[in-house]
Formats: sequence, C-alpha cells, structure tokens
Amino acid sequence: MATTSPARIDDDLYASAKLAGEVQSRSASQQVAHWARIGRQIEASASISHRDIAAVLAGSRSYDDLGAEEQAVVRAEWAVRMESRRAALDLAEQFAGDGRTWVELDDDGNVVERHEPIRRVTPSGSARKRARHHTAG
Repeated sequence: MATTSPARIDDDLYASAKLAGEVQSRSASQQVAHWARIGRQIEASASISHRDIAAVLAGSRSYDDLGAEEQAVVRAEWAVRMESRRAALDLAEQFAGDGRTWVELDDDGNVVERHEPIRRVTPSGSARKRARHHTAG
C-alpha cells in the first residue's frame, strides 16, 4: 500500500479535480495524483522537447510545429494561464465604474440586469450616510 503525504493545493485546482474526478469515479485527491503521474511521465519523456514548448509559450514558434504530446503540454499551460487571467478580472467593478449596464446569473441561475455602481462603505462614507438618514427623519 502506498503512503501519502499531505499537500496544499489552490481552490481552483481542487474544484477542477473534484469535477474531473466525478466523471472518472475518482476522489479529488485521486484525480490530482492522476494528473501528477501524467505530468511526471510527460516531463520524463524523451520525445518531448521542453525547449520547443517554451518557444511556443513565448510566441516565437508555431504550435502546429509541435508533436501531439508537446501540444497537450502547451494546451494545459494555456488553460492555466487563461484561468489565472480570468480569475483576476473584475468586470462588474469595471462596468459599474464606467456606468455601464451588464447582466449576470444570480445564485439560483436567474438572469439579473445590473446597472448600479458598486457601493463601497468607507468610514467617512458610512458616517455621511448615517448623518443623511438621521437628518431626513
């Protein structure tokens, strides 16, 4: 029986592993271990050129020049980079700041139109709000 060691992984990787694992009848931990074994095999493969992969990722070589295994590595890296960039976006804040209307899904899956600016409560802002509310009554 193999021994295990605890490891910390980010929430996005865990969520992806949980979803992929459900499809493959694996736990999230088993899915991460599966991905790690695949990665280990790819990195150890003599048929994969890490230099060529790095050149494609840097934009100085064509993806189509790579073999199937190398393309798989590039696609996996692209997926990680895209997820990282997507996670860094805050379009609601940007749209609200620009005064634009946008739509999104609420927690129940209903389409909700947003058009109000995001209100941030600051100590001075909340004091003004309380003062306005208090004097209005």
